[in-house]
Amino acid sequence: MTFRHKTLPAVLLVAALGVAGCSTVSRLNPFHGSTPKETATEGDRISIVAADQKLEPAEALKGVDFALPPVEAVAAWPLPGGTPEQSMGNANAAPNLAIAWRKGIGRGSKDGELIIAPPVEAAGKVFTMDAEAGVSAHDALTGAEVWRINMRPNDNKRDREGFGGGVAFADGKLYVTSGFRLVAQLDAATGRVGWRTRTEQPIHGAPTVFGGRVMTVALDNTLLTFDAATGAPGWTYQALSESARILAASSPAVAGDTVVASFGSGELIALRTANGNDLWNNALSRASRTSALSEIRDIPGRPVIYGGDVFAVSHSGVFAATDLRTGQARWSLPVVGITSPLPAGDVVYVVGVDGKLICAARESGQIYWVHDMNAGYVVKKTGGLWGIGAHVIPKALWTNPILVNNRLIMGSSDGVVAAVNAKTGEVERKVAVGSPVLIGPITAGNLVYVVTDNGQLVALR
Repeated sequence: MTFRHKTLPAVLLVAALGVAGCSTVSRLNPFHGSTPKETATEGDRISIVAADQKLEPAEALKGVDFALPPVEAVAAWPLPGGTPEQSMGNANAAPNLAIAWRKGIGRGSKDGELIIAPPVEAAGKVFTMDAEAGVSAHDALTGAEVWRINMRPNDNKRDREGFGGGVAFADGKLYVTSGFRLVAQLDAATGRVGWRTRTEQPIHGAPTVFGGRVMTVALDNTLLTFDAATGAPGWTYQALSESARILAASSPAVAGDTVVASFGSGELIALRTANGNDLWNNALSRASRTSALSEIRDIPGRPVIYGGDVFAVSHSGVFAATDLRTGQARWSLPVVGITSPLPAGDVVYVVGVDGKLICAARESGQIYWVHDMNAGYVVKKTGGLWGIGAHVIPKALWTNPILVNNRLIMGSSDGVVAAVNAKTGEVERKVAVGSPVLIGPITAGNLVYVVTDNGQLVALR
């Protein structure tokens, strides 16, 4: 099964790894692997069924204002979502949203190799991973390359293509996960390898580092932990197996002694960080699904912990707020999503695969406004002869937003970075960056960074 560059948005959205007849099913979805020796016990699964709701503004909220976090400087973005909770504030950066510089990070997405690793920024450097597990550090102000290392194992004959993984920074070290079945620690200043630990399954998600542990989710829906100092494996948690998922993966969120992870099975699970003992287990899936595509229950976006709640959205159509302590569902909306929600102040934002950006009250789930980021889309076709064999250009996919100067900054698969008024949903500015933007954005200092599909790190000021 070979994926071409022009089909990347569809690949990220569909990604039916369990399709019969695909010769790479066992490679990409090897659920028949061995069981970890130390596995936390499973808890009760609680299904969340979204009510028959419509995604439209609530009458009670018309004309009602809401509060956003104060605008503050963000010094670094060391983890995939910025902080262990995967939640950042209202950054003071990129007032003009104009391209400051762009630099190549290595191999772009092409012929089955995909860039899905979000960048991170710390210690004056932006760290990235390309489509071939090449990790690089760039000067955060100029984009100049500081170091580069190829993390693809020389002895790996099992995986000719090992896309995915990611990077995270903590205590002067860079932690790397890879689709080539490894977790590693690098010196963030030089790129020198500190330790390298092989894993049984590929890892498509970026790691979260907290409390001396590296936490990441493997392809077989196992949450793995490693000692950050030595790379020694720690406790693991095995979620339900799933034969079809999105070609992207989540990173765990951590608050205090609780880690929350999401899986391709649609499970949202809270565990003790010390030993992996389960606290609660919710299934973000709808009871009524009408197509094979909607059967993909994956939660590929990061869960976010904010204000004592966990916010997450699944591909099967549930956007939910869950009490972090009890696992009780507070509210849900019927949103089909593959990105991370953004809770901020009184509200929470989420974008669906249809391009609709939603602003909802964080406490109640009532909707303030809905803006269609693909408004005005006209069906277009390319290639073919007299319409025969033509390829339909799909609507753009949009990244999860970040909050910068009271604007929501988002990237799209049609090569645009947009700034949206966080109070009204009005698009204030769009910048073309020349290639699909499916990774990022992040912000640190006075810049916003995105990674484009062709392997470019783009800084906007």
